[in-house]
Amino acid sequence: MLCRILHCCDGTSWQRRAIREPPVLAWAAQQAAKIAVLVLFAGAMVWPAAAGETTIEEVRAVLRDAVGGPANLSGRDLSGLNLSGMDLRGVNLQGAVLKGADLSGANLSGSNLDVAIMRGANLKDAKLRDVSAHSTVLAEADLRGADLSGALLVCNLEYARLDGADLTAARLGADMRNQPMGLMRVSLRKASLRDAILDGADLSRGMLEFADFSGASLRGANLLRAEAGGANFSGADLTGANLGMADINSAQFVKIKGGDTIIGLDTAINADTAQFD
Repeated sequence: MLCRILHCCDGTSWQRRAIREPPVLAWAAQQAAKIAVLVLFAGAMVWPAAAGETTIEEVRAVLRDAVGGPANLSGRDLSGLNLSGMDLRGVNLQGAVLKGADLSGANLSGSNLDVAIMRGANLKDAKLRDVSAHSTVLAEADLRGADLSGALLVCNLEYARLDGADLTAARLGADMRNQPMGLMRVSLRKASLRDAILDGADLSRGMLEFADFSGASLRGANLLRAEAGGANFSGADLTGANLGMADINSAQFVKIKGGDTIIGLDTAINADTAQFD
């Protein structure tokens, strides 16, 4: 009998499930589980054991006293704090909890947001250039007008608002060379990206169902094998975008720009159900 540890997709709880498997499969699964646990907890072992929520005064003290490296707020509970306009460049926020926090206008460029819980956070007009947000929960977050250019965003962005955000050259696609825990990829399901800039962004294999890309710029974007059923690309600029093997079931492509330059459209799945004008 093998007891395998599974992590919930919203990052809020753990579950144990007993699964009967043949000896060979059980051994292989045990080795994979050991690697997965080491990966998940490698950073957690050095996180400070914060008692309760961290206050704004404590945050300022950590930023002020940081010497010889980035300020370390990893693992801290910063839920609901007003951090608007703060200089948080390069700060280590790995595993931090920022549910409902106000980070509007803050500068988090180069920060580590891996596995942080930021559900419903206000990041409007924030600077997030080149941040790392792997397995981060940004569902329902407000990222309107935010600068996410060059960011690594293999995370949960479901129902997030990214209208007018800059995701130029952002990396949201699955890295097929590094998938020890299964396919890790961005989820933009039902997210709003109206008039956003995604030029050169990697959305390959991303979950984009019912996302709103209307009026967005996706020049040269990679949507290879993306799951874009029901997504709205009306009025978007898709010049040179790659839709090879993407599932575009019932997606809307009304009045798009650069339609004749789209790569791989002839291989897109369910293209006959998509709406083109």
